Amino acid sequence: MIAWYYYLAAIPVFALLVLVHEFGHFITAKWAGIRVDEFALGFPPRIVGIKRGETMYSINLLPLGGYVKMPGENGEMYDDNGRVDTRTFAAKPASKRLIVLLAGVTMNLLLAVVLFSAAEAVGKEDFTTRIQSVDTGSPAQVAGIRAGDTIVAIDGNKVTTFTDLYTAVSQDVNNALTANKHAQSTPVVVTYIVPGSAQDHTVTVQARTHTTPTQGSLGIKRTNDTIRLAVPLWQAPIQGVNDVGVVTVETVQGIQSIIRGALPINKAVSGPVGIVSITGQVASAVPILGWYWLFFLAGALSLNLAFVNILPIPALDGGRVLLVLIEVLRRGKRLSPDREALVNLIGMGALLFLIALVTVSDVGNI
Repeated sequence: MIAWYYYLAAIPVFALLVLVHEFGHFITAKWAGIRVDEFALGFPPRIVGIKRGETMYSINLLPLGGYVKMPGENGEMYDDNGRVDTRTFAAKPASKRLIVLLAGVTMNLLLAVVLFSAAEAVGKEDFTTRIQSVDTGSPAQVAGIRAGDTIVAIDGNKVTTFTDLYTAVSQDVNNALTANKHAQSTPVVVTYIVPGSAQDHTVTVQARTHTTPTQGSLGIKRTNDTIRLAVPLWQAPIQGVNDVGVVTVETVQGIQSIIRGALPINKAVSGPVGIVSITGQVASAVPILGWYWLFFLAGALSLNLAFVNILPIPALDGGRVLLVLIEVLRRGKRLSPDREALVNLIGMGALLFLIALVTVSDVGNI
């Protein structure tokens, strides 16, 4: 049972992701000469606010994101006297509006690199691949693997930590389900070392494709032995950039699996409640495994926030970018402010409805 206070780790993680994202919009809006009326974390009602110059800096009650409020976001560019207000978002050329809109996503991408680099710099403390026990009748036992053995490779690829092992087996399972969602097992080539012997043993295990909390793909349990894998400081940013690529590829593969029906969407997509639960679990492991996984999780969340925001959905950054690009293709002809506001309102309503559905699913999964 995880102590409740570990779930509080989600607060600084969420705050950092939103703060960096909105700061991107804020700083580029200032650069572009756009008036910023409010810089907010969370959505109203307001808890506290401080006015500095023309901008209100606020913290709001609903922790579902944040926003930078600029006049003219829905295309309005005229003041009360019917004159063009040059400090509105709508009055700026398309190039500057695109820079402001894309700044949040860009900042989340940069933050992901920083967080992944920090994770690699502190080093990964993970469990070893030595086996504590093997379930009776499990695929591993049938293949001849016993307690005390140490797995050193999956499908010929070296595994150093239990996470490497889990990831490699999961990849085989996902590939099998993508090819045939009714598959009950998939062959996994396991190389292991028996205690007291320097010779490798290689067997093919018919790993389960459908698992339960008490029944894994191989049917093995790890020991509590740990190993620390550190990256030299000068290599950390390089590895951080590589981690961005790895997580991006895995995200795309996950989406493909959902589309093909091989991966249930309620198991693959998490909302605020699910992310808080995952963050709490990872935070609870910090005393044992160190800070690597919490930094890595925050980096992955930042990357996913960038990915979601760039989707061409009204009310999101990607939806607004799409409207600007359509305007460019139409040689400057814009939607009317009323229509643009309606499009964004519908998009926001649909987004909140989707969040509500995902939240119900998260609660059910927990």
